[in-house]
Parts: sequence; C-alpha cells; structure tokens
Amino acid sequence: MEVLTTAWRTRWDRSPIAYQLRGWYADRWVRFHSLPGSKRYADTDDEYQLILERHHRVLDEFGTQEGLYVIAAYFEDEEGTVSPDPRHLGAVPWLTIAPGDESSLAATSKLYASRASFDQPALDPLLRGVADGEIFDVIIAPLDLRWLYHPYDGGADVIAPTAHDRDVLKHRYSDWLSTHPAGL
Repeated sequence: MEVLTTAWRTRWDRSPIAYQLRGWYADRWVRFHSLPGSKRYADTDDEYQLILERHHRVLDEFGTQEGLYVIAAYFEDEEGTVSPDPRHLGAVPWLTIAPGDESSLAATSKLYASRASFDQPALDPLLRGVADGEIFDVIIAPLDLRWLYHPYDGGADVIAPTAHDRDVLKHRYSDWLSTHPAGL
C-alpha cells in the first residue's frame, strides 16, 4: 500500500477522511441520492437494484478500467477489536486516523485499503453494505486518484477531477440531486 500512500500524498492535500471530502473540495463536489425523493434506505429488491445501478452509472462516467482502490474506515475498541471486520473486502491496514487528526471522530479510525477491478458485480456487496449502513467512510478511486467517490447510506459524494466535470455530472444526473439549497 506504499504506492497508495505516495499517490494520495501527491494528489490530495488532506487526509483520506471520506465524510469530510465535500467540505475540503467543495469546488469539485456533487452529491447524488440513491433513491427517488431522497429516500435513504431500500425496502425492496427493486430499490436495492436502483441503488446499485445509480452507483455504477456514475462510476462508469470516469472510466475505471485500469482498476480501483477501495478505502474504508473501521473503528477499534479498547480491546483492539476492529469493527466491522474488513477482511471480507480483502483489505489490509493502510493508515490510522487519530481523534483530532483533521477528523471530528471520538475514536481512532483505521483505514483499510484494497485494489479492485471495475467489475460491477464484484463491487455490489460493498455498495450494498454501504447502502445498509454496515460499511462506512468508503472512498473508491482509480489508481491515479484523479477523482474520489464516497458512497454512503443514502447516496454518494463525488469529488470530480475538475469543476467542469462536476457540472457535466450534475446536468446529466440532475434528477438524482437533492432539492436542499446546499445540495445535501
């Protein structure tokens, strides 16, 4: 994961704290909701399918054929138990974010990372776990880290390569945007 560390430090000037990306890179940020009417959680198989379709359509916009990094935060309790268990992602420990290290977290967050191919079915368990609130603080990015994709339970934040790229996405998927004035 040394290559990821070097790439991150070269490309981004902040720690990889998924939930803070939108504030740090607001000039290239856009949020899409996973379900119509800003509904947060799926109740039916059709809604789960729609969530996955929306994630894949946006990821497809960036051409990720060379591969992806998947980064996710896991929290360690006093006994050193990491939750949820990251091994099902094939992830390995990458970085540790302590309370106060650019984060508002009260507990230490361990970031685990893995490389993945852009095989839509392979990403589906991860995206469904995120949609159900079981996996959180996820960042999906191409190997050169030129854009960042942060799925969350309810949608996804995108940090596009440029403001123009962001605007193209906003226009193309305008039905998926929030009606909230701040785009939340």
